[in-house]
Amino acid sequence: MQATLKLNKPQFEFISHPKKFSAFVGGYRSGKTFVGCVRMCINALEHPGIPQGYFAPTYPQIADIFYETMPEVAQAFGLFADIVASKKRVYLRDNLGRCLSTIVCKSMEHPHRIVGFNIAHALVDEIDCMPIKKADSAWKKIIARMSTVWPGRDQNTIDVTTTPEGFNWVYRKFVRELAANPSQRPLYGIVHASTRDNAKNLPKDYIGSLKESYPANLVDAYIDGKFVNLVSGSVYPSFDRVLNHTSETIRPGEALHVGMDFNISRMAAMVHVIRDGLPLLLGEITHVFDTPAMIVALKEKYPDHHISIYPDASGKNRKSVNGSETDHSLLKTAGFTLVVNPANPAVRDRVLSVNAMFLNGDGERRYKVNTELCPVATGVLEQQTYNDQGEPNKDGTEDPNDALGYFIIKRFPIVKRTASTAPLRI
Repeated sequence: MQATLKLNKPQFEFISHPKKFSAFVGGYRSGKTFVGCVRMCINALEHPGIPQGYFAPTYPQIADIFYETMPEVAQAFGLFADIVASKKRVYLRDNLGRCLSTIVCKSMEHPHRIVGFNIAHALVDEIDCMPIKKADSAWKKIIARMSTVWPGRDQNTIDVTTTPEGFNWVYRKFVRELAANPSQRPLYGIVHASTRDNAKNLPKDYIGSLKESYPANLVDAYIDGKFVNLVSGSVYPSFDRVLNHTSETIRPGEALHVGMDFNISRMAAMVHVIRDGLPLLLGEITHVFDTPAMIVALKEKYPDHHISIYPDASGKNRKSVNGSETDHSLLKTAGFTLVVNPANPAVRDRVLSVNAMFLNGDGERRYKVNTELCPVATGVLEQQTYNDQGEPNKDGTEDPNDALGYFIIKRFPIVKRTASTAPLRI
């Protein structure tokens, strides 16, 4: 390795003490894939001809992450990364064009397809964002590929680089299972890395933007790379009926932004205004029978307001009146403006967006609720919990939360910021 290659403290620790299974668990843009690529280049230089493998959850991630990162890292070592996307291969070559390592690139999306090749080292990227069963299946398939004899070593190696997603697969494999089977501990190593450790390679406002965008309880995971519980207890722990309360009310003629969820006999409409660029929940209509009844209720309660509806996207297909018209078409015919995507966002993203508005990593409460005028929504925000599958509990009371979530994620979504890696100083 060239002496001028700069590694931060966690990266250096990861490279210096390799185990058979080594995990680099870090926040966003903490240099996870970068350090994994560094190890691959070291392997290629120390053991010319070594076959290696790179594994990501999907093929687009291979192109977006690995194909972007490896050429830069290779250049720092005086190597050239020859990417042949059609073959899903990257060839690390020296300045004479000799191939020092062939890297097989595979998606973990379909574990049964991880067959037909043999390697001595693997880099497994972002496995924690996969469902546990699929991640475990992919891991077993990858281990089965580790059959190439590595001259001078008695074991092949796997690096895992990932952002922690609660107590998910990486926690189970590198922490919980080792507690139950201490004899395996010498084979495993784990390094936690914070986004802050890589701050010099990021825009000055990057970490601040993450803290502003993400819920306060997730800063430990997505900035500091720590395992935190993301799927138990309250779905909306950031909400506080006192600290998120406002006494503001709707003003005459003010534009209204209504999040809406469709359910026969329990439709919900959460009525917002936007002031100074931030949302206020100042009214609610709940337990309405169907969409025509909701239209009547909105027109009667808010007769002199322009109303924009942010509905459940499935309403474009759902028909509530004799199978003749969809819920969306009924709302449009009634004169409301519909603001909706072709499909609903992931539930997880919707929950994150709402929590981040209630309380972000900078301690700001940007989403306020008139808890006196919205008692149903207030109660549901406090009471909804996760079920045994780690999903928000659906017991028939959750409709207000779904409704307000459709509005918040449309107008105030979490933006997963990216930043190109700064040029290496070599």
